[in-house]
Amino acid sequence: MKTLYWKDNHLFIRDQTKLPAEVTYFECETYQDVIHTIKTLMVRGAPAIGVAAAFGMALAELAGEDLEKVAEEIKAARPTAVNLFWAVDRVLDAKSKGKSALDEALLMFDEDIQTNKTLGKYGAQVVEDGDTILTHCNAGALACVDYGTALGVIRAAVEEGKNISVVCDETRPVCQGARLSVFEMQEEGIPVKLIVDSAAGRLMQEGKIDKVIVGADRVARGGAANKIGSLMVALAAKRFNVPFYVAAPKSTFDEGISIYDVEIEERDPDEVLYFGDCRVAPEGTEVENPAFDIIPSDLITGIITEDGILDPI
Repeated sequence: MKTLYWKDNHLFIRDQTKLPAEVTYFECETYQDVIHTIKTLMVRGAPAIGVAAAFGMALAELAGEDLEKVAEEIKAARPTAVNLFWAVDRVLDAKSKGKSALDEALLMFDEDIQTNKTLGKYGAQVVEDGDTILTHCNAGALACVDYGTALGVIRAAVEEGKNISVVCDETRPVCQGARLSVFEMQEEGIPVKLIVDSAAGRLMQEGKIDKVIVGADRVARGGAANKIGSLMVALAAKRFNVPFYVAAPKSTFDEGISIYDVEIEERDPDEVLYFGDCRVAPEGTEVENPAFDIIPSDLITGIITEDGILDPI
């Protein structure tokens, strides 16, 4: 389930705004096209954004652009996911050592898949046969090049022969859980149920959830940043003694700062005012639409990485 691929010196990105109704790829011919896909959520998920950004640098290199200038433009596309900055800086560092941006982007493409599969194997150790796992937003193959982080753990557990069922929060306002995570699980024949975001606590209270596994857009000192709504899930998990795991590659770690210093992206009010093409609030309604939550470390049972399961930082 590749989220993106490189062909004939162009980058092709699966347009996630059209899933699950339509599977189509957007062709990026310039780095500006890549920025557009990141801003509009055609590509989303920290690892996928990072690799897409690296290929954006490669497109700029092929066009003879000033990579230092392009790097700042790409970094400005979205502020919260640290992989975006990490990937761009990694390409610049590779260039300073005589490598091409394209070679580095292709390397990152391959590394992402292997990293997720290794992470998944570590995460599968905490999953027991018969578990029902709740996940919030989409941290699957569609959030990476392939395989996924949180959903990668579920994939790995199923590959080991464990009988797993999944509960997906819808993840308003853009419904990545409903549109993307459910789509992925159905594609692979993994039992899945969809719930509204506000039902997660109720299911934990009833003992219907064994573990929570989510992804992260940044892990820093004091916690992790993940899709809005994650904090409420983590608080409910703490109250009802449900283990709460964050699955994230080490490229998502930003140990030099406090998680509370991370800039939280504020998105378009229309994402809240409309459900699809249908307006759901009166004219003149004021909106606050933060894209991410901060999950404090004391709510996190462990962080699943390609280096093993780590304590929160």
